[in-house]
Amino acid sequence: MANECAICGKRTTYGIKYARRGAAKAKGGSGAKISGKTSRAFKPNLQTVRAEVEGCIKRLTVCTDCLSAGKVKKAARGQMKLRRALAG
Repeated sequence: MANECAICGKRTTYGIKYARRGAAKAKGGSGAKISGKTSRAFKPNLQTVRAEVEGCIKRLTVCTDCLSAGKVKKAARGQMKLRRALAG
């Protein structure tokens, strides 16, 4: 799937955006009323990363939560050319 984290499987989820009008009761109003509902999408923050997986360097689509948690080992710069030269 295009919009999914390769590590944790996080993907687009769907929800509802509520439009409200009126002042809250705590602020002296008669309470906020829902005047409309529209559907919306919550998309994960995905980044394309060159990562080392099982000794091979691959391009993965990974969410920033997995990147900051250290679940992905990023490949060093120039590593792919070096491995291709040694293999071939």
